[in-house]
Amino acid sequence: MATPLRVGADRRDDGTVVLRASGELDMSNIDVFAAAVTDALGPASQDGGVLTVDLSGIEYLDSGAINALFGHAERIRLIVNPILMPVLKISGLTDVVSVEAKPRDN
Repeated sequence: MATPLRVGADRRDDGTVVLRASGELDMSNIDVFAAAVTDALGPASQDGGVLTVDLSGIEYLDSGAINALFGHAERIRLIVNPILMPVLKISGLTDVVSVEAKPRDN
């Protein structure tokens, strides 16, 4: 059974493409997330821009999610739930991707 995950992309008024995910990212749904990142990178690259991946609604991610993000490190920036910062730092992702911690809206 797949862990609950909601993913969607939209374009801000300034033209920036934002992929938003909420729930949990693990091996049961990583293929859906990875496909969404790849799909959203298409419109972002048309503008020569970087894809903003908003993970502020993610409460858990596993190594598969970190690997998917590493795979696109040169083309993404992250907005994350502060609870994820320790694992992102330990993984080294914060060394290669712009990461901003943002508390979830309640």
